Amino acid sequence: MKALTVLGIETSCDETAAAVVRGQAPGPGKILSNVVFSQLELHAPFGGVVPEIAARAHVERLDAIIEAALDEAEVALSEMDAIAATAGPGLIGGVMVGLTTAKALALGASKPLIAINHLEAHALTARLTDGVAFPFLLLLISGGHCQLLGVKGVGEYRPYGTTIDDAVGEAFDKAAKLAGLPYPGGPGIESLAARGNASRYALPRPMRGRASADFSFSGLKTAVRQIVRSETVVTEDLAASFQAAVIDCITDRTHAAMAMFRSDFAEVACPSLVVAGGVAANHAIREALLRLATEEGFQTKIPPPKLCTDNAAMVAWAGVERGQLGLFDSSGIGPKARWPLAPADPGGTGSADALGAPDGGTSARRKRD
Repeated sequence: MKALTVLGIETSCDETAAAVVRGQAPGPGKILSNVVFSQLELHAPFGGVVPEIAARAHVERLDAIIEAALDEAEVALSEMDAIAATAGPGLIGGVMVGLTTAKALALGASKPLIAINHLEAHALTARLTDGVAFPFLLLLISGGHCQLLGVKGVGEYRPYGTTIDDAVGEAFDKAAKLAGLPYPGGPGIESLAARGNASRYALPRPMRGRASADFSFSGLKTAVRQIVRSETVVTEDLAASFQAAVIDCITDRTHAAMAMFRSDFAEVACPSLVVAGGVAANHAIREALLRLATEEGFQTKIPPPKLCTDNAAMVAWAGVERGQLGLFDSSGIGPKARWPLAPADPGGTGSADALGAPDGGTSARRKRD
């Protein structure tokens, strides 16, 4: 199987990105370029991602970013084996911009088109960086998603747990807003938590100890609101207490999924835990998961922080994986606001997360719920 060189395009939320990646499954691959324009300054005044602003910024920036990615990689469009673009899930206006651009490039250069599920791009990133073998246990944690799945192969996912309400990244943003911190809230809470007292505020650990691997963060967010309304808080201590509660929830739910994975894939002697999505950039969460995995006999594979947040290198790599399997798409494929990795939520909750709801910040999620 020959190595493929793929141009990837990512516009599902508030990063406009293009990248060129070369490689073959199972990886690792080589990132020839990875150009990302963050729209953070555009959305910060609104406390979350505004879909209309995001889509307009993608239109204005994408052509130049694609050109920059090709220049940095020192390759021409004619040298690509395929053009890959996120086709969902995401904010529909942004997804349309990237997918339409990819269709035009594929048509003009006579190259195959590969429509990428944004969640699958996250899921396969550890193969790009570390060549992780199938099957593996995936913890996907981001602004719009919180899922645990067994990954059997490209397009083959076994659901173990999902959030029944808020995603963990959204919970970080909402808790930060309640504490008076700027958007995005995750980095601010992580920074303050490093010098706070995590025992100062008693916060709940929703779902901890349950037999399933489902998550819930709505009650934790409500507890933060009640504390902020009832007393003058020490922000560093509230941040530390909140982050500690989140870590306890994530590790407990992941522990439950590890048992499910071992039952399903008993033949895997040394299983891997892959952590992906923007929240995986949180160092305290990474360290807690590393400790858990060591205790449970799992190898931990977490991509570097810049590849945990939205980027086009992961989209290009997913294109490599799908391209080598001959999984190309016609120009008639459309954008999808929702696109689940697994066919159904294992708990039957029908949550937005289980349906493959779009990623994004607090403002964007309010608009779609």
